[in-house]
Amino acid sequence: MIKAVDFFGNKVTRLLIGDNPFVGNSYIKEIYTSDEMNDYYTADNCVRALFEAEANGINTYLALANPFILKMIRQFRNEGGKLNIIFQTYPPMDLEVQLRLMMVCNPIGIYHQGSTFDLMTEENRMDEIHSRLKMIRSMGVKTGFATHVPETVMRSEQEKWDIDFYMTCLYNSRRQLRGQQSGFITGKQKEVVFYKGDQYLMFDAIKKTSKPCIAFKIFAGGQIFIGKSDEEVPKIAEAAIKEAYENIKPSDVICLGVFQKKKNQIKENADMVKRILG
Repeated sequence: MIKAVDFFGNKVTRLLIGDNPFVGNSYIKEIYTSDEMNDYYTADNCVRALFEAEANGINTYLALANPFILKMIRQFRNEGGKLNIIFQTYPPMDLEVQLRLMMVCNPIGIYHQGSTFDLMTEENRMDEIHSRLKMIRSMGVKTGFATHVPETVMRSEQEKWDIDFYMTCLYNSRRQLRGQQSGFITGKQKEVVFYKGDQYLMFDAIKKTSKPCIAFKIFAGGQIFIGKSDEEVPKIAEAAIKEAYENIKPSDVICLGVFQKKKNQIKENADMVKRILG
C-alpha cells in the first residue's frame, strides 16, 4: 500500500488515479491523441486500469461525473472494485441532476470542475460560485473546487469560502484561456501550452492553506515528455513526482492520469511514489 493520509475520516493514499485519459482529454497530441485515448479506453479497459491501481496500492480514484464514467464505476463496483471515489462535476450536465447520480456511488468528496470555476471567478460571478458550492455541500459530502490559478486559492482562504479541500493545478492554463469557456461546454479542444515555473506559484499557495490539497498536472499534462526518448521519460517523471511531494504539505496528495495502452504506467508511477515516500 502507498502511504496514506487522513481525508476527513477516510484513509486516502498520497497517489490518486485520475481519469483525463479515460475520457480522451489529451494535452500531448504529439505523443497520444484524444482519439487514441478514446478508442483504447472502453469501459472494460477503464475497469482494468482501476483494478490495476488497487493492485499497486492506490485506493482512491478522481472521477469525472459524466454518463460514461458513472456507468463504468457501476461495472467496477459490480466486479468487486473498492476504490474511494472523489468526483469532479461535469459541466454539460445540470448540477443538481448529476449530484444525485454521483451519490449513488458513495463518494467521499465532490469538487467543482476547474476551468468553468475559473471562468466564473474571472467574471466575478460570486453569487453563482457560492450557490453551486452550496449545492454540492447539501449532498452531505466534503466539498471542494479545482483551480488553475494560485490567487483563487488565496482569495478563498481570505474570504473563507465554504469548502473543505482544493484541487490545485500546478500549471496555470488560464494565462492563455482567460475569459474563454471550458472545452466541456464548447466541445472544442483547446491548444494549451503549460509553462515551466508555474508550479512554484501553486506550490506556494498550497503551503499557505491548512486545507487538504490534491495537486494535479504533475507532468504538465504530459508535456514535460514531449521530445524525450523512452529511456529518458522515467527519470523525468520521477523527478517531477519528487519535486511535487517536496513542495506540498504532508497532508496533501497528488493525482496522475495514465494511458495504459503501451505500458503499465500505473505500476511505474506507484513504484516511483513508493520509492520517494519510503
